[in-house]
Amino acid sequence: MSAEAAYEIPREVAAAPPEWEPPMPPVDLIFDDGEPLESPQHRIAMNALIRLLLQALADRKDFFVGGNMFVYYSSTQARNRDFRGPDFFVVLDVDGERDRRGWVVWEENGRYPDVVVELMSPSTADVDLGEKKNIYERTFKTPDYFVYDPFQADSLQGWHLNAKQRYERLVPNDRGWLWCESLGLWLGTWQGTIDRVTAFWLRFYDSSGNLIPFPEEAAEQRAESADQKAARLAERLRELGEDPDLL
Repeated sequence: MSAEAAYEIPREVAAAPPEWEPPMPPVDLIFDDGEPLESPQHRIAMNALIRLLLQALADRKDFFVGGNMFVYYSSTQARNRDFRGPDFFVVLDVDGERDRRGWVVWEENGRYPDVVVELMSPSTADVDLGEKKNIYERTFKTPDYFVYDPFQADSLQGWHLNAKQRYERLVPNDRGWLWCESLGLWLGTWQGTIDRVTAFWLRFYDSSGNLIPFPEEAAEQRAESADQKAARLAERLRELGEDPDLL
């Protein structure tokens, strides 16, 4: 027997197809298309929601909150440069301390946003109420979706995913607020000044109806509480015949 025959590869092995490997997801993702938000007021509204949610969930590290960031959910979408960037979104039960340039679903164990807020304008309303709403309902299956135009105080609308995995319109309470079940918070308007702009802004309220403060507002409240406590103590000492200024 020749050496060539001794080392001949069996036909069935030679004909065996190579082991199948799944296609790799895209890696050349774009995270900034250079498109700004509709107006400075939209930017303030987005940043306010992010800061307020960080304050509301300050004792937690298992969530991610983003604004005007791309969400990539399929290879086809990425190849077509079909960018999806919710103005505000929250994903719960994830590592909140990871650095992210955007939200890439296949790098996040298939997790999609639990809450999305789109800040509408006349030029985006049709898309926000149509195409995007359909994607958030059918593809993302985002439990809570809200839309609001920062220039129209009565424009807040919201939907919650029901047992049939379809959006059901949320009914506002007597204050016009909408309940966000995923966060356990109310979402409603508040008239006031943020970053030197006075308007009706979207803000969060806790389950008891208390306004979620900005970090600086919370610091002021703590300082006022400490001052009031000190004043009560001083008054009590005076009632006992003691001069608090000498203690």
